[in-house]
Amino acid sequence: MRTARPKAAGAKGPSLRYERTFTAVGHRVLAGCDEVGRGALAGPVSVGLVAVELESVRSLKGVRDSKLLSPADREALVPLIKKWCPAWGVGHASAAEIDLLGLMGALRLAGTRAWAQVCETLTPDVVLLDGNHNWLSPAAQASLFDVEEEDEGGCKAPVHTRIKADMTCLSVAAASVLAKVERDAVMVEYARLHPAYGWEINKGYATEAHRAAIDTLGPSPLHRLSWRLGTGRTEEDGPAAGPVGG
Repeated sequence: MRTARPKAAGAKGPSLRYERTFTAVGHRVLAGCDEVGRGALAGPVSVGLVAVELESVRSLKGVRDSKLLSPADREALVPLIKKWCPAWGVGHASAAEIDLLGLMGALRLAGTRAWAQVCETLTPDVVLLDGNHNWLSPAAQASLFDVEEEDEGGCKAPVHTRIKADMTCLSVAAASVLAKVERDAVMVEYARLHPAYGWEINKGYATEAHRAAIDTLGPSPLHRLSWRLGTGRTEEDGPAAGPVGG
């Protein structure tokens, strides 16, 4: 049975034009990268990576930044994207890991997990990352005078950032779709464990109803306890109180 392609949005979608400029400096395999869940109050932050072979990759219709697509269109695109690219990965870092490492450290951890999945098939020689800050590369290496630390892996390829790459670059838009669909599915599962917070609808983001539920019930173990969570909480209040439910 043929999978129906989602309807394309009215505006012109992302292309491979920018990705293909990397062939001029000798790159062969590029990975587009994007994150979802950065601003949520609960659940993981998730990172998608989609690798393409620059000399042979063709366009894929219907792909947009995940925020511009309906849930049904995003889900319809997933099998098409996975068939289109030679390798892909989605990594997650939990709310507890965000509290422990901070948001940038958790993004790097999720990205490292996605990178490892991609490298099981092939290793990209360059990464195109949405935004203006490289949170994907491992932290700076220790100097000769520091204690040598174990190599924790992660992306060793050069990372190029580009603002609004998820709107203009097809590989990055595809990565955003895969990450969004996986993270949404995780939040729907979490909603079955903690139904009062409405995660099946808000996916952990800071809606008025979500904050009100935290005010009433307190945070769950899946909330980011180092964040300002309830409606009346200020930065002066500090981190949220410990979770309910263990």
